[in-house]
This record gives sequence, structure tokens and C-alpha cells, in this order.
Amino acid sequence: MIKNLEIYNEGISKVLKVNNLDTLRGKTILITGANGLIGSAIIDILNYLNVHEDYGMKIIAIVRNRLNILERMKKYEKLVIVEQDITQEMKYNEKVDYIIHAASNANPMRFSQDPVGTMLGNFIGMNQICKFAKEHNCKRVEYISSGEVYGEGDKDVEKFEENYIGKINSMNVRSCYPLSKLASETLGISYSEQYNIECVIARPCHTFGPTQTESDSRASAQFIRNVLNDEDIIMKSEGLQLRSYCYVLDCAIGILLILIKGKNSNAYNIANKNSIVTIREMAEIIAQKANKKVIFDTPSQVEKRGYNPITKSILDGSKLEQLGWTPCYDFEEGIEETLKIMK
Repeated sequence: MIKNLEIYNEGISKVLKVNNLDTLRGKTILITGANGLIGSAIIDILNYLNVHEDYGMKIIAIVRNRLNILERMKKYEKLVIVEQDITQEMKYNEKVDYIIHAASNANPMRFSQDPVGTMLGNFIGMNQICKFAKEHNCKRVEYISSGEVYGEGDKDVEKFEENYIGKINSMNVRSCYPLSKLASETLGISYSEQYNIECVIARPCHTFGPTQTESDSRASAQFIRNVLNDEDIIMKSEGLQLRSYCYVLDCAIGILLILIKGKNSNAYNIANKNSIVTIREMAEIIAQKANKKVIFDTPSQVEKRGYNPITKSILDGSKLEQLGWTPCYDFEEGIEETLKIMK
């Protein structure tokens, strides 16, 4: 939860100074998953531009539960909040210029508890968005996919470029998330080909920041909650998995740049080349920033089923950098910022 809004807004100003979004002036933008880690940060940035730069955008926030809309958003200018399940027909029925489809079950614990709902939510939700875009002649749809679509890479592959295809075990229930994300990407590109709807794909790496939700069971969110609650960090594995990470405001800016500058029917990784650490290193950095310890424990079977089995997931973000994306926070800086804002 964001408790220091002043520091958070300073961060928004910082990322906007090096990433130009002038194309969005006067546009209407619909964002699904508006309560989530990434979707809420996108709306925060757009509102900041409306307030401080007079962008005059109309922002449509699609949420599953209106009661959960974040307190800071209730006062936002030109914000329309629509409550609905994204797998149902769209309730909003007016023209929009751009759609950012960020709604998804991104909670690893729920992947094992509701794999069917995870898969159907991703695929049917994407179909509803593309149908809406087709019927309302939208300029462009951007699908927020995941770096998990690359699966397990070959040992000689250092980084995943956008054309890489790795191994995903379709017999593993945990694959409900990456495989439905991958299928939804193809659905978006198919709509683009068949119905002439522009569609671009964003593939964020492991993203963290102060917009994390209370129910987020990803390792970074759990570790941050631990130290903010004055607790030591409990590691449920050796933590040797190597990952690309990105601070949420850098990720959100990357998504907006892909929306306005990305090439149609292309995918773009969002990954900070200065934020590559193992899960264990991540835990140690977070603990060190808060003067806490890392303690190792045995995971339960339920916890194990939610774990991402990929041992190495480093995304190559150079394609997005060629669009002008400039991240402002490396991993340590992002953690420091997160803790300052959430204290």
C-alpha cells in the first residue's frame, strides 16, 4: 500500500522526464486490471499527466470489484470506473482510442488453486477485449503478457529475445498461467491479421513495487511485506533461480511506450538489464535494507505447486530500449523506493 504519496509522485515525475508520452494527449484509454500491481501504476502515471501536464486524457478503469479501487484513484480527474468480470461482455460501450489489457490472475498461489479459472480468465478475457476493439474501431490493443511464456531455455541461451521459444510442460498444472498467456498473445495477433485490429504485446519480467496488493503471493511481494511487518524473511527454497526484475513505474512507462511506439503484431520484453538477481539475492537485499535476516524453511506442498519451475529467466530488453525506453531504477534503488513509499 502506498503510504508516502509524495515520494511516489516524485518517482512518476522522474520516469516521465526521460520517457516522452506526448502522443497520448487528448486520448481515451481503457485499462483492465486497474487494481493490480501494473494496471494501477499505469493509471497513476496517466492521471499525473492529466494533473501536471494538462494531457486531457479520459481514463476508463475496468475493475472486478469496485470496492477495491484504490483510495488515491477515487479523486482522479477524468477517471471512469467500471466494475465487471473481464470474461463477460463489456459493460462500457463507448469509443476508446487505446486499450491496455492488464487483467489477469497473476497470483502464483491461485494458479494451483484455480488453474481452470486462470486459463479461461486469460483467454476469454482477451477475446472480449478484442471483440470490443473490433466493434468500436479502437486504434490499438496492448496485451500485457508475461516473461513466463519463454519457459525453460536451453543451457546455452543467455537471454530470451522476443523470438525465442522455450520449453513449457503442458502436463504441469502450474503451466496454466504461461500457456494461457501465450495462447492469448496468439489470439490478439490473429484478430490483428483477420480483422485489421492493431495489437502489440508486452512481456514484463518479474515486476515489483509499492502498488503490490495485499493478496500478492509472489516472492518479492511476500519478502517486502515481511520486512514492513518487522519480520525476518522466510525463504522456502535455496533461491538459486536467476531472474530479470523491473521496478513497477519503469515497467508501466515501458508499457505506455509500447502502446504508442511499438510495431503492430510485435512483442516487446520489459526487463531492466541492471536488475538481474537470484531469488536468494533478492531476499538478502530486501532484508539488508530493513536490517532483517533471511531464514530458510521447508515449503508446504501447496506452496510448491505455485512455484515457477524455471531456473533461469533473463529477458533481453534491447528491443524496447530501441523505442526510447530508459528505466530509472536498478533493483536496489527500486527496493529502497518501495520501502520508503510503503512504510
